[in-house]
Amino acid sequence: MTDARLRYGRASLALSFLVQGVTFALLVTRIPAIQDRYGISDGLLPAFLAAVPVLAGGASVATEKVVARVRPGIVLRWAQPLVLLALLGVGAGSEVWQVALALGAFGLGVGALDASMNMMGVSLQRAYGRSIMLGFHAAYSLGGIAGASMAWAGAHWDLSLLVSYLPVVVVLLPAALIGSRWYTGGKSGGGPVGAEEPGRGPSVSFRLLLPLCLVMAFAYIGDSTVSNWSAKYLQDVLGSSEQLATVPYNVYMVTTLLGRAVGDLGVRRFGAVAVVRGGSVLAAVGFGVVAVAPGAWWGMLGFTLLGLGLCVIVPQTFAAAGRMFPGASDVAVARLNVFNYVGFLVGSPLVGALGDAWSYRGAMLVPMVLVLATLVYARSFGSEPARYGGGHERANAADVG
Repeated sequence: MTDARLRYGRASLALSFLVQGVTFALLVTRIPAIQDRYGISDGLLPAFLAAVPVLAGGASVATEKVVARVRPGIVLRWAQPLVLLALLGVGAGSEVWQVALALGAFGLGVGALDASMNMMGVSLQRAYGRSIMLGFHAAYSLGGIAGASMAWAGAHWDLSLLVSYLPVVVVLLPAALIGSRWYTGGKSGGGPVGAEEPGRGPSVSFRLLLPLCLVMAFAYIGDSTVSNWSAKYLQDVLGSSEQLATVPYNVYMVTTLLGRAVGDLGVRRFGAVAVVRGGSVLAAVGFGVVAVAPGAWWGMLGFTLLGLGLCVIVPQTFAAAGRMFPGASDVAVARLNVFNYVGFLVGSPLVGALGDAWSYRGAMLVPMVLVLATLVYARSFGSEPARYGGGHERANAADVG
C-alpha cells in the first residue's frame, strides 16, 4: 500500500471522527430543547436516553457479523449518513413516536459507526506501525467542541432544532460521503484493506479481552459522570453561579482534545502501558480534587485534570485489542465497543443514586476508584498477540499492506 493511500485514508477517517463528534454533541447538548419540543415528561426522558446506547450496543454486536462479509469501510460509509439523517429527523418531527423512531435510528447508526470507525483506526495504526489512534479521537473531541458551540449558538439565538441541525447536515453529509471514497486500512500481506479474511481469523477469547472491556466501561463511567454531573455538582455542591457551572464540561472537552493531540507522541516515546497508567492516576487525582474541592475554581481544576487523564484511555484500549488479536481485530473491537455503552448507561445513574443516598462528594470517589482499577489491568495494553492452538500471529511493522 502506498504512503499516499495511507495518508488519504488517515485523513478521511479523521474526518469521519470529526463529523461524528459534531453530530453527537449537537444531539446531547440540546436534550432540554428536544424534551420541550416533544413534550417528553421527566419520567419518560430517561427511557428515551437509555434506548440510544442500548440500541447502539446491539448494533455494535451486529457489526461484528456484518464485517465478516463486507469491509468496515462499507459499514462506515452508510452508517454515517444514517446518523446525520437521524439527527435531522430529531429536529424535524412533531410527534413523540417520530422522535422515538429518529432516536432509535440514531442509536443503531451510532453503534455501527463507532465500531467500524475504530476497526479502521486499529487497522490503519497497524499499517503505519506506530501510534495514531489518539489522533483520530482528537478529531472526535474537536468535533464535539464545534458541535457544542453550535448548540450554544442555537440555544442563545432561540433557533428551532430543525434550523440548528439542517445547515450542519447539509454541509457534513456530502463531505462525509466524498471523504468515504478514500477509506482504507491496513492488512498483512497486502490484500484488500479494511477487513480481515472473512471466516478465517482466529476467534476472540472473551477471557483475554475482559480486562480491556472493564477498562473501557470504567473510562466511560468517568466520562459520563463529567458529562452529566459536572454542571450540577459545581452549582449545587460548590456554590457556583449558573453561568460558571457551564464551564467545567467545556474545559473538560478542551483538555481532552489537547491530551489526545499529543498523546500519540507520548505512546511512541514511553509506550502504551506507561501512558495509560499515567492517565489513570491523573484522572483519579482529578476525581479526588473534585470530591474535596472547597470551591468552584478548585472543582474546575479537578475537571481539567480529568480531561487530561481520561482522554488517553479509550483510544489506547481499542489499540490494545487490535494488538492482542491481530488476526481478528474487527471482532475484538466490535465486542469491546459494547462496553463503551455499558459504562455510559451505568455511570450517570450510579452517581445520581449515590449522590441522593449519600452525598455527591462521596459519589465522586466511586469513579475515582474505578479509574484507579485500570492500573491492575495496565499490562494488557502492552500484551503480545493472543495464542491460538497451534500458533499465534504477531502484529508489527511488517503488517503494512
